[in-house]
Amino acid sequence: MADERNAATAQGEIRPGETLGRRALNRATLARQMLLSRREMPAMDAIEHLVGLQAQAPNPPYVGLWTRLESFHPDELSRLILDRRAVRIALMRNTVHLVSAHDCMALRPLVQPVLDRGLYSTRVNRAGIEGVDIEALVAAGRELLEERPRTAKELGMLLQERWPESDSATLARAIRHLLPLVQVPPRGVWGKSGPSTHTTAESWLGQSLDLDPSLGAMILRYLGAFGPASVKDVQTWSGLTRLGEVMDRLRPRLVTFRGEHGKELFDLPEAPRPAPDTPAPPRFLPEFDNLILSHADRTRVIAYDYRKLLASKNGMVPATVLVDGFVRGTWKIGRTRRKTTLQIEPFESLVQKDLDALAEEGELLLRFIAEPEGDGTFEVRFVERL
Repeated sequence: MADERNAATAQGEIRPGETLGRRALNRATLARQMLLSRREMPAMDAIEHLVGLQAQAPNPPYVGLWTRLESFHPDELSRLILDRRAVRIALMRNTVHLVSAHDCMALRPLVQPVLDRGLYSTRVNRAGIEGVDIEALVAAGRELLEERPRTAKELGMLLQERWPESDSATLARAIRHLLPLVQVPPRGVWGKSGPSTHTTAESWLGQSLDLDPSLGAMILRYLGAFGPASVKDVQTWSGLTRLGEVMDRLRPRLVTFRGEHGKELFDLPEAPRPAPDTPAPPRFLPEFDNLILSHADRTRVIAYDYRKLLASKNGMVPATVLVDGFVRGTWKIGRTRRKTTLQIEPFESLVQKDLDALAEEGELLLRFIAEPEGDGTFEVRFVERL
């Protein structure tokens, strides 16, 4: 606590060069993530500020925007997707993100090395395309997907007609890594369902990938949404490696701090760095939220011992609750015909005022999720961890 007190000026701001304690890093990151208070801004502006929202499942981006924005309605994001102004595509860490059309074309070339590594780093993937002419495979995949959107199964079966010695699923997986593929509606539209079908980003958006994308600009945007951060933090978020030289080139444009263990942290000079004792209201984060996944050292948002409570064999990252700015439990929704239940499972005993605040925020979440079938009953239930 001593360093955190020393890191704050009389006005409550953090000075460059100071050592940042865990709470100081927490409050700075929450401020960038719009989790200290909801913002009045269009969903598109929020998506671009956050450099996208992780979106392995269709609904988490909607909850992620609701918990960050005032008066957010699902139709706003659905319309962006239907109008092709926002798309779902594999980007950072080789995971699906919801991003603006502009960011899709600018970010995908920058993270292509991450997708290449995902394709060629496993023996199964390499063996599956051994002997295949990659240029011919890419051309065939592009032609099939631009003819019309297709599921991975359909694409793989069609490709296997040309390469019968190769596994159909592996052929389709290779195309997913080698071409920028977007998931098309109704997938990703609130209240709708449908198979995961893909086409190329160029075909869907009617534009070409950025031929001269800026890695430095991407890193500056990361700092604006997740900083202060170390080189390893940036690499964890992006999936890219060997970024130390890039950070050094950016150094004249940045300010630096030290973490509790001496790690150098970079930040934008004008980015918010609130005092460590700034109040942080309870918040509900969706599955796979980038707040949980975008730093090498995640103790700024979740205690080390609690990280293992989020681990699962299938790689799922559960929805979480923030209390005083830190992950203190998980949540999930249960439904019957006439009732929607929010089940909150704290990792530890919480004081009554925190339980009350979570219950109040949870009722708002329930009403958001239950629309338009909002005529049933709602319940917030706290359960003990087994």
